Amino acid sequence: MKLDTLKIANKNFKSRLIVGTGKYNSMLECSKAIKISGAEIVTVAVRRVNITDRSRPLLMDYIDPKKIMYLPNTAGCFNSKDALRTLRLAREIGGWKIVKLEVLGDKKNLFPDMIETLKSTEILTKEGFKVMVYCSDDPLMAKRLENVGAVAIMPLAAPIGSGLGILNEVNIKIMRAKTKLPLIIDAGLGQASDASIAMELGCDGVLINSAIAMAKKPILMAKAFKDAVISGRNSFLAGRMKKNIFAKASSPLKGLI
Repeated sequence: MKLDTLKIANKNFKSRLIVGTGKYNSMLECSKAIKISGAEIVTVAVRRVNITDRSRPLLMDYIDPKKIMYLPNTAGCFNSKDALRTLRLAREIGGWKIVKLEVLGDKKNLFPDMIETLKSTEILTKEGFKVMVYCSDDPLMAKRLENVGAVAIMPLAAPIGSGLGILNEVNIKIMRAKTKLPLIIDAGLGQASDASIAMELGCDGVLINSAIAMAKKPILMAKAFKDAVISGRNSFLAGRMKKNIFAKASSPLKGLI
């Protein structure tokens, strides 16, 4: 039986759950949550997380980059210039080429600025980066990102940190049909069942941060998301039954006594 893996930029991952490293009470709590989640990729906000100053706790002391892939991102960038500078710095510091691009449009809603995002994706791709892109749930824009060289499309389910779940399932389905790239839900999920829904829609993975870090029991929630992603993926691969508006008996009606 062929192993069902998540493939990004010619790298294969057994886990389809990506976990963020922000908002935890401590780096120790973060590392425990990531371990129990089974995630093989963690996102790192280059502008916020300490990865160089040895006078303070280093992320590398808690999460081994040799065992788990670091995915540098541009959280907090509101224009292409800042995003490009941040990822170039990440490459200089750690040699990272697979990166997550997010260029935000406003501070209140943290929606992606897709004009700046598209421009940045094209520039970074030409510079040799493998760009996973945080974007709106716009099927046309997803195709444009694919055309300029993105290696993964990461639409929001709802505003970052809102926990509202997937607000537009139809658009996600259309995006799935439009792009051949990995489709990974990024932002807005609030509970494990949201991840299952994303996987059942045909998404290749989910990225979770706030829903785990802000849970009353982050370690337990990390386990819940791990299980939800697996069950949702299995449900998608199994193929759901057709919906009917009329009842269909599950037991034979012929030969009744």
